[in-house]
Amino acid sequence: MNFSRALLTGFLALTATAGALAQASDYPSKPVTLVTPFAAGSGPDAVLRLVSDKLSRLWNQRVLVDNRPGGGGFIAIDQARRAAPDGYTLLQLDSEHIAALPHLYKSRNFVTLQHFDPVASLFRTPFFVAVATESKWKNMGDLIAAAKANPDGIVYGSWGVGSPGHLGAQQLEALTGIRMRHAPYREVSQLYSNVGTGEVPWAFASIPSSQGIYKAGKLRYIAVAASKRIPQMPDVPTMAEAGGPASLEVNSFVSLLAPKGVPAAIKAKINADVAKVIADPEIRARFDTFAFEPLAWSPEEIERNAEAKSKVYGELVRRGNISLE
Repeated sequence: MNFSRALLTGFLALTATAGALAQASDYPSKPVTLVTPFAAGSGPDAVLRLVSDKLSRLWNQRVLVDNRPGGGGFIAIDQARRAAPDGYTLLQLDSEHIAALPHLYKSRNFVTLQHFDPVASLFRTPFFVAVATESKWKNMGDLIAAAKANPDGIVYGSWGVGSPGHLGAQQLEALTGIRMRHAPYREVSQLYSNVGTGEVPWAFASIPSSQGIYKAGKLRYIAVAASKRIPQMPDVPTMAEAGGPASLEVNSFVSLLAPKGVPAAIKAKINADVAKVIADPEIRARFDTFAFEPLAWSPEEIERNAEAKSKVYGELVRRGNISLE
């Protein structure tokens, strides 16, 4: 009797495995939708549209981008959560949606990775410290010295509470003992316009978000918050080289996630196909213009990196008593 039950169990397991593999080999058999919280025209959106175009050719199926900006990312997240866990709806999120959002919205009791599984990585972007071209600060040592001499008197801007620009500045404060005031902006373009005029003394900036003001000659980058210089901006020193804390690294990575329950074989196929697409020379060239670092992480690597960021962000949110309730 036990032997028969074991045979039946084994047969069912083999049948399920064969079914999942067959399902993956047929995937996708209909259009795939990529939901994103990023606005049309943004850096992550531009990358996603390139990826969707390449995937549609590889899969011989339409791959649609569905922009759902606003609500701190929850509009896009809620849209994807309602989808069937079959691999036909994927969600583009950055590391802050995954790692910071649960700390910023405590009352929602929402932990991103309890509802979604990482499927494929896309890119990582570094952040630079931007000041006005006419700023007296030539390096991070100057900025830190000014903040120490004037506690709570130096203002920095960011593109929102809980953004990498905000949390990165919070980390700079924690590492150096300085205190500054935060000015969150709704419009990224307005933020860097105000940095360029000196109305806001400084802000963290990515290349795509600030390149217009930079190319107009109104911004300077005095450091990149990374351990190595960025090939696209080789003359910009690292945080340590510029007199800042060597351990301060401010970056964000962007990934594709799927509602929990998608068969493992389908997730593996998506991961492999996205990695293939990310290696395409056209996409690599576009990445270079943005200083985006292409990533080909496994789902486990995405989760490990998100967990590491979550620990840092959790401490910063508690220290700064930051909330988006």
